[in-house]
Amino acid sequence: MKHGLFIEEVNAFNEEVVREGYLNAVCHRDYRMGESVFIRQYPKLLEIESPGRFPPGITADNILDRQNPRNRRIAETFQKIGHVERSGQGADKMFRIMIEEGKSRPDYSKSDEYRVVLRLDSEIKDQRFLSFLDKIGQETLKSWSVHDLILLDDIRQGKVHKMDERIRQFIDQGIVEQVGGRGKGSRYILSKKFFSYLGEKGAYTREKGLDRGTNKELILLHLKNHNSGTIKEFEAVLPNLNRYQIHSLLKELKSGQKVKFVGPKRTGHWERINN
Repeated sequence: MKHGLFIEEVNAFNEEVVREGYLNAVCHRDYRMGESVFIRQYPKLLEIESPGRFPPGITADNILDRQNPRNRRIAETFQKIGHVERSGQGADKMFRIMIEEGKSRPDYSKSDEYRVVLRLDSEIKDQRFLSFLDKIGQETLKSWSVHDLILLDDIRQGKVHKMDERIRQFIDQGIVEQVGGRGKGSRYILSKKFFSYLGEKGAYTREKGLDRGTNKELILLHLKNHNSGTIKEFEAVLPNLNRYQIHSLLKELKSGQKVKFVGPKRTGHWERINN
């Protein structure tokens, strides 16, 4: 990783993450089953497979929030000899480190009724995000929970469209911005500070998109040039907006008697009103 004039090495597979992965496989596997634990390494992927399903009450979705050690004595033994810091914290550590290194989160999607499969991706998905976290500093990162980091990672990927207290905290810290209005039409992006840190002010403008007035003018221009338009066409005209945001703009234009909807709800189209 290049930081200004300096080069920093980031291991393809973080030692702590791999250790937690295989210790979890040994601690929480089902020993009533005769199969072995398998560790498969590929150039860009490490896969750890352990026999038996997740312990009762544990799933891939709640693994960060629920604890139910299947083999408590084995887990306590690893803790006493210093291989794990505290029982039940392995998944938290893996998720935190992977996100802080700009990589995909630990993936349990291949698990089933007979095995738990952990997949660790070696590739850095977003070098800019890694540089940003480095700029924020370790003190700030330590104050964030693993759920805060997951939320920030979701915002980076454009997956968050609903306000909550943690998003408000990021907005107050100047790390996240809300764009596109309120309600279903809103979305959240990493702030101007994020792109300024990286010297990518143009990328910030692209991510934030145009203001509402300009977006509505583009819709009207499309209708003027083509006489009609559909939501699919408007998505091509305004690629930074989702369907909720486009519907919100059309609703405002309709209230202002600028456009009208013609035809059945599913197959109809929008037309411009010539005042």
